[in-house]
Order: sequence, then C-alpha cells, then structure tokens
Amino acid sequence: MRTAVLTVAALLTTASLAAAQGSMRLDRSLPSNEAPNILKKVTLDGHMNAQVPLGLTFRDETGRTIRLGDFFHAGRPVLLVPAYYECPMLCTQVLNSVTTALRVVGLTPGTDFEVVTVSFDPKEPFGLARDKKAAYMAKFNRPGTEGGFHFLTGDQTSIDPLLDTIGYKLQYDPAIDQYAHPAAIVVLTPDGRVSKYFQGIDYSARDMRFALIDASQGHVGSVFERTVITWCYHYDPTTGTYGLLTIRLVQAGGILTVATMLVFWTVMWRRDRATAAA
Repeated sequence: MRTAVLTVAALLTTASLAAAQGSMRLDRSLPSNEAPNILKKVTLDGHMNAQVPLGLTFRDETGRTIRLGDFFHAGRPVLLVPAYYECPMLCTQVLNSVTTALRVVGLTPGTDFEVVTVSFDPKEPFGLARDKKAAYMAKFNRPGTEGGFHFLTGDQTSIDPLLDTIGYKLQYDPAIDQYAHPAAIVVLTPDGRVSKYFQGIDYSARDMRFALIDASQGHVGSVFERTVITWCYHYDPTTGTYGLLTIRLVQAGGILTVATMLVFWTVMWRRDRATAAA
C-alpha cells in the first residue's frame, strides 16, 4: 500500500509540473498577454464544404493566364497551398513539408491529384513562381510529375475571393514588406469543395494520403475533424511553436492517467481491507 501511495503522489507531482509548464511556450519563454494588433486578425476559419470560385483567373509559372477550374478533374482532388514566394521563412517550411510528405504518400501528382500553390502577394511576378517550381521539382525528384504541380501568381481581385472562401486571413505589414499569415494547406474535392485542412508545418504522409483519397470520392471532413483534429495541429506562426491547446491536450491525457490510477488503487485498497476484515 505504501508503494501505491508513493506512485500516485509521483504522478500527481508530474501532472502539477505539466500544468505549470503549460503557461509557457515550448521554448520555455513566457507568452505575452497581448498579441500585436496585426496578428489578431491572422486566423484560419474552417469553411468545410465551401465551394471555391473556379472561374477565378491566375497566371501559371509560364506567365499564361489560366482559370482555377482548369486544375480540377473528375476523381482528382487538389492540394491547395496558400503561400508567397518571397516569404522569408514560414512558406518555405510549409512547402518543404508538403514536398517531403508527397514523396512518400504513394500517389502520383498529375494522375491521382493536383498540387496548386497560389501566391497571395499580388506584386510577385510569374518568374518567381517559375523559379520556385524548378526548385521544388528538383527536391521532389520524380521526373514526369511536373505537370501535377502548379505555381500561380495573380491579382488581388482573384486572390481575395479564394482566400475568403477557405477562411484564410492574413495581414500585410508595409513597414517590413511582409505578410503575417497562417501555416496551412487545404484539400479540395474534384469539384472544388473544401474537404480538409492541415495546419502547421509538419504534415503526416499517411494522413495526407487518406485525405486525398477521401476527397477524390467527394467526401468532406466531419465536424469532429473541424473542431478537434485540426486544433491538434494548431501552429503559432508568431513564435514558431505549437499552440497552448496542444499542451492542454497532453495535460488532459496526464490527468486522465492519474485519475485512472487513483480509482485503481482505491479499489485495491478497499479489497485489501475487506480481505483483512474477513
């Protein structure tokens, strides 16, 4: 019984430490109580089943004007990557993670699905898109799949309706000529409806494969996926760390473990007393 009490005490201590650390960021720095005003408007609102406007026009990496709908084909979902090509850090991390996951996803771009990266900076010329595509085709290193990757630029009149539809809200900071934006990609069905979101900068190839297969059949993520699973992937672009909610979920698991142990040892203690009384 003494061992049981010591075990429960140790677990409670661990849970208390985890709760205390939950008020810190993962780099152990204390969070600010107030985010900069520009960042308060940087959000990703899940618009599941929303229909993206397929009539919007953009320029591809060759400078050719093309409709967004030209990338949608029967049975072939689209992986939409909002980014901008001169982003100093976050967009590169997103594109790197997408490329790494797609290398092992077991599906073929251009045959099983399409990858459409859209710059949300209307000032960027198509030459940047061309260079970015060349760099990532070298990284992907699967000759013959180039036709499945598309790097687009466009005007504000096309960019805004697309981002509004998927709930992707960013802010431009003219002082540093950069965008504050979420880190996320969106899986679209073959007819252009929002099927699933992936947030953060680390995408599971397994999850991406399942999402693309589901979207290819016209399936849209459930309410549970919208309210729970995507939160687990929540990423704070202002700190380069995963958000407090992820820590809270880990803490909840620890508390549940402690509660289970308490119930177990209580039952064992009562059984020991009953045996001794008999």
